[in-house]
Amino acid sequence: MSSLRRSLTRPLAREAATRAVVFFMIMALVGFADSTFLAVEHYRGVIPPCSANEGCEKVLSSQYSAVFGVPTALFGSLYYLAVSLGSFIYLESRHGRGSVAAHHAAILKWTMLATVLGFVMSLWFVYLQLFILRSICIYCMGSAATSTVLFIAAATMLKKYSAADRPPTV
Repeated sequence: MSSLRRSLTRPLAREAATRAVVFFMIMALVGFADSTFLAVEHYRGVIPPCSANEGCEKVLSSQYSAVFGVPTALFGSLYYLAVSLGSFIYLESRHGRGSVAAHHAAILKWTMLATVLGFVMSLWFVYLQLFILRSICIYCMGSAATSTVLFIAAATMLKKYSAADRPPTV
């Protein structure tokens, strides 16, 4: 826990790899597309075809597919959109100086921290599919895989690019 706290309070190294953040943003956009597709299909009243198995209908029409009438896929869309925006804000400001760049780096750190919530929620929904509903929705599993990749990427970036973990330059 103290390692996480230290990673969040220390600034990111100036050269936090652009490619890593771009990958992070692209993965978030993939999750956004998947979740948004499911949310749109929910509002259309359509269960998307699931050629790999027959579980999509059972999962997407279960009591767990919506919270207070709002499809859980819409919450996923908002989550992935927020992660994409946090990454984009950082990428757009990485050449800035002073407090603005530091503020945008903080936004990226909090965006990366949010992947913990996405990962935990994905674990919950996979558990529901496997052990409660006993059916698999391939779109939902795609979202779970995406959120897992985001979580691993965020943890790796936080560890690798925390400025204080780098040896001092002479």
